[in-house]
Amino acid sequence: MAEQVSDFVLGRLREWGVHRVYGYPGDGINGFLGAYHRAGGDPEFIQPRHEEMAAFMACAHAKFTGEVGCCTATSGPGAVHLLNGLYDAKLDHQPVVAIVGQQKRMSLGAHYQQEIHLGTLFADVSEFCEVVMDPAQARHVIDRAFKTALTHRGVATVIIPEDVQESPAEPSPPKMHGAVFSSVGWSRPRVLPDPDELAKAAEILNGGSKVAILVGQGAAKAQAELVETAELLGAGVAKTLLGREVLPDDLPFVTGPIGLLGSMPSDEMVMNCDTFLMIGTSFPYAEWLPDEGSARGVEIDIDGSMIGMRYPMDAHVVGDAKETLKLLNPMLRRKEDRSWREEIEKNVRTWNRIMADRAGQSFGGLVNPQAVAAELSPRLPDGAILTSDSGSATNWWARHIALRPGMQASLSGTLATMGPGTPYAIAARFAYPDRPVICFEGDGAFQMNGMNEMITVKRYIDRLGGSPPFIFCVFNNQDLNQVTWEQRAEAGDPKFPGSQDVPDVPYHKYAELLGLRGIYCDQPGEVGKAWDEALASDVPVVLEFKTDPEVPPLPPHIMKSQAKKSIKAELHDPQKMGLLKHGFRQKMTEYYEKLPGRDK
Repeated sequence: MAEQVSDFVLGRLREWGVHRVYGYPGDGINGFLGAYHRAGGDPEFIQPRHEEMAAFMACAHAKFTGEVGCCTATSGPGAVHLLNGLYDAKLDHQPVVAIVGQQKRMSLGAHYQQEIHLGTLFADVSEFCEVVMDPAQARHVIDRAFKTALTHRGVATVIIPEDVQESPAEPSPPKMHGAVFSSVGWSRPRVLPDPDELAKAAEILNGGSKVAILVGQGAAKAQAELVETAELLGAGVAKTLLGREVLPDDLPFVTGPIGLLGSMPSDEMVMNCDTFLMIGTSFPYAEWLPDEGSARGVEIDIDGSMIGMRYPMDAHVVGDAKETLKLLNPMLRRKEDRSWREEIEKNVRTWNRIMADRAGQSFGGLVNPQAVAAELSPRLPDGAILTSDSGSATNWWARHIALRPGMQASLSGTLATMGPGTPYAIAARFAYPDRPVICFEGDGAFQMNGMNEMITVKRYIDRLGGSPPFIFCVFNNQDLNQVTWEQRAEAGDPKFPGSQDVPDVPYHKYAELLGLRGIYCDQPGEVGKAWDEALASDVPVVLEFKTDPEVPPLPPHIMKSQAKKSIKAELHDPQKMGLLKHGFRQKMTEYYEKLPGRDK
C-alpha cells in the first residue's frame, strides 16, 4: 500500500520525538486511525474518555517532560472539545501540537455536517494554525507547527481534511516555484541579558537590605544559581504554584507559596521588603505584592513583552533565568547583616508549626482536610509527581505538602480550570511508569470528569498499574468548597446550596466496580493509616476522605473588606455555627505559635 499523508504525518511526529498522542476517534480523522494501526504503536494512540482530557494530557506531558505534547481530535465537536485543555497549555506556556480533522475539501463552504471554521475556532488559542489543503504542504506545516510550539512555548494547530489524510503522500514536492523544503530540528537559544541593565539590577540588589525573591516556573532550570543568589542577598524565596518544584521546601529560606493560597512567611517577607526580585513569573495578583513605591524592583524574565507588567520595576532584565543569574551572581556582594534572613527563617519555622497545629485539630466528626495533606507529606516516596485540580483541596496541596529534591508538581496555574488533576496524573504516569504519582482532587472536579478517567486508568491498567503507587485522593465534602468560600469572602453572601451542594457519591466503591483499589476514611484518627494502605498498593487507588467543608482556607492576611463580607455572610449562612467555631480555632494557632519561647 502506498504511503498516505496520514502515514507521513505520523512518521514526521516520530522524527520530532513524539511517541504518544492523546486523542479520541471520529470519522473526521478516519485516515489517521488506519495510519496509527499501520504505525504499530509508534506513535501510540492513547484514548481518554473525552477530547478535553486529551488536551490536558498533552499539556501535562509537556509540563513534566519538557517535550512537545501532542493531541488529536475529529472535526466539529471533537475539535471544540479540545479548547479548554489547549487554553491551559497556552496560558501556562507549554508546547503542544494539536492535529485536528476536517470535512473533505469539496464539502467546505456548503454548511456541511460538522463543518465549522476551524481556523477561526483555534485562532486565539494557537500561536500557529494552518490547514493542509494539499499533500505537499504536510511536511512544512508539521515542521513549522513544532518549531513554533517550541519557540513560543504555546499551542500549534494543524488541520487536515479527511480526503487529504487519505491522499498519496508527497514528502518531496517537485522543485518548482512555490515548493517548500523544510527539515526536522530546533535548538533552544541562549537568551542573554543586556549588560547595562544587568549592572543596574546588581546595583539595586546590592543596595537593598531586605530583599525578597519571588520565582515561577521560568526559574525551573536555575536551581543552583537561585540558591546562590538567595545566599548572597540574604533573601528568602517565595514560589508561585507553577513554581513549586523550582526549589525544595526543606531549604530554611524557602517561604512556600504566595497569594490567596500562600503562606504567612511569604506574605510577611514580600510586604516588608525594600527590594523585590521576580524571576520567571507573571504572578498577577497586586494585592499580594509590595505596595507601589515601597520597594525597588528587579525582574528577570525571558519574555520581554511581560517584563515590568506586574510591579513597577527599576531594572527590566530580559533573559533566560539560568544564564542571567550566572552573570548576575558574580556582581552581587554578600550581605554581612543576616538579620533579615534570620527573621525569614524564623517566620518559616513558626508557619510550619502553625500548619501542624491546624492540621492536628479535630472537630469531633469529619476529617480535617488539612490533615490529609499533612499526613501524606512525610510519607511521600522519593521522586513523586504530584498533581492538583482546582478547588479548596489546592489550598492544602500548596501549604501542607513539602516537596523534596527530585519531586515534580503542577496544576492549571493561569487558567485555573477544574478538571485537569486526573488527566495530568495519567499523563505523568504514562511518561514515567517507574515514578509514584499522586493526584489531589475535590469531589466536584472528580464528578466533572475525574470519575470518567478512572475508566481510562482501567483500560490501560497494565501500563499504569503496579508499583510504585498511583493514587487519586478525593476530598468528599459534598460542596464546591472553594467557590463557597469565595461567595462569603468576596461577595458577602452566605452559601447557596442550590449551586454549591454536590451529590454524595461512594467514590471508593466506584473504583472497586472498575477493578481498581478503593479506600475510604471518615475517621480523623485513621488518616495516616489510610495513606499507608494506599501507598502500599500495587493497583491504582481511589483514596476517598470524608472531609469537613467548614474548615476555612484562611489567607495569609485577612483584608478588611473580606473580613466584613465574611462576617456578613456567616450571620446568615446555613453552616454558621461550624464556620465560627472552626475559624476561631484555626486563627488562634497563629497567636499561640508566636508566643515567646515557641521558636526553639
